[in-house]
Amino acid sequence: MDCDWALKCDEKCTKAYFHMGKAHLALKNYSVSRECFQKILEINPQLQTQVKDYLHQVDLREKADLQEKEAHDLLDSGKNTAVTTKNLLETLSKPDQNPLFYAGGIEILTEMMKDCTERTLFRTQNGFSIISGNEVIRRCFSTAGKEAMEETVCVSVLRLWQAVCTENEENQRLLVMRPDTGRVLSSLLASDVLTIQEQSLALMLQLTQSENGRSLVVSHLDLTRLLEALVSFLKFSDKKANSAMGLLIDLALEERFQVWFQANLPSVLPALTGVLKRDPRVTNTSALSQCIALMGNLSAEASTRGQMSASEEFGNACLSLMTRCEEDVDLFREVIYALLGFMMNLCLQSPFVSEVWAMEVSRRCMSLLNSQDGGILTRAAGVLSRTLSSSLKIVEEALRAGIVKKMIKFLKTGGQTASRYAVKTLAICTNSYHEAREEVTRLDKKFSVLKELLSSEDEILVGNAALCLGNCMEVPQAASSLLKTDIVQVLLKLAGGDAQKTAVQLNAGIALGKLCTAEPRFAAQLRELHGIEILNSTMKYLNDS
Repeated sequence: MDCDWALKCDEKCTKAYFHMGKAHLALKNYSVSRECFQKILEINPQLQTQVKDYLHQVDLREKADLQEKEAHDLLDSGKNTAVTTKNLLETLSKPDQNPLFYAGGIEILTEMMKDCTERTLFRTQNGFSIISGNEVIRRCFSTAGKEAMEETVCVSVLRLWQAVCTENEENQRLLVMRPDTGRVLSSLLASDVLTIQEQSLALMLQLTQSENGRSLVVSHLDLTRLLEALVSFLKFSDKKANSAMGLLIDLALEERFQVWFQANLPSVLPALTGVLKRDPRVTNTSALSQCIALMGNLSAEASTRGQMSASEEFGNACLSLMTRCEEDVDLFREVIYALLGFMMNLCLQSPFVSEVWAMEVSRRCMSLLNSQDGGILTRAAGVLSRTLSSSLKIVEEALRAGIVKKMIKFLKTGGQTASRYAVKTLAICTNSYHEAREEVTRLDKKFSVLKELLSSEDEILVGNAALCLGNCMEVPQAASSLLKTDIVQVLLKLAGGDAQKTAVQLNAGIALGKLCTAEPRFAAQLRELHGIEILNSTMKYLNDS
């Protein structure tokens, strides 16, 4: 009634339709509830995500009601399986029995869960409360070092939960939302008993198969303990480790998980540091690389990246893992590739962990530039392009190691991403040392490589190429090698153009200035093209912006 009055005042009041929809859902008026939520979408299409969730709740509740009616009818009909399920649950309600008594009954009950009606009957006959509320079973769950009898009970319950949750979303919802489930599942996932770990992981994989299941897990389970438990599976060399990491990656796609991760990173950082400290020789490399790639994805968010970079122990663990993997690049290729991608994100943070850290990272990447793997080469160059600018010492060391020659080679043979990193590295080097300018001038005859980059559609490439070219104009006779080219027209077009990144116009203008200073004949060309007027208007525009 309140919602009706609100809608008389404002027929487009989405809040009124929201509360009305929830009220009809509670009254089991499912069709009317749907109409209310759909009306919200008609009024405001931007609320599509929220409306989708509400409509899914209506579908689930209606489906659960239908299942419960069928289960009730089956029980009333006196069908043997239904009666047996009810009797078994009553038997399991008896207190203070031997643990094996409960384990045996649960095993029989698990065998009964063959179809949706039986699984629903388990729910309607308070099966979840009977199992979880049993003190003997609870003691078996909470015992740290489990003996054979306690292990049997735990495994039996985990198999039962899997059976009753198969293709039954309402059972999944009730299980996950129970207050004790989050604590129990996380502790069993981290158990030292292999069979318990395996069955716990199987249950978690089952619960998170659907988008709704993942949302339930993220909303109701202890995510800190869950993450710690999942990364502990890295100790296995078989598919369990990959399954655990796949599960963690699926959960991390949920927006709520990402929000939780940012807010709780200090509490999970020790577990992630532990991942980086693992010995790759005794770890499932595929799972390890997946976990590191996940860290890389999460570190794309600035506050997350900042917290990671602020931890010296975390940064040193990254470096240590890279050093260990360098011992056999081919064997640990997946791990190195993921680690380099992760470190590229970390290197976006300023300042770095320390100058010493940046120096060591640069050395490792310089070493990796000898690899024959294109992916590793590209990512190593990417990290270098972000660490070099942190210290002149790093640039000096890179120059002695032949960085200029390697980056010129990248520009001649690499793709767009590799070229981005290479030209940025050259821009940093030529900005800092005359030695680098001379080497670029010597290796790139008539600047054919840099000139080609100036015609790219990638503005980052163009801006850095213009900067590098301008730096090289300080080398004697370098400008003269461009006399028979259209370099003035090219740079003038860029300087007076409408590129979104102002660095393109600015660097092109500076390059033109250095070109004309070094070789007066270019100044004459510039005047003929009315270049001074164009540059004046462009520089005014840049200053205003």
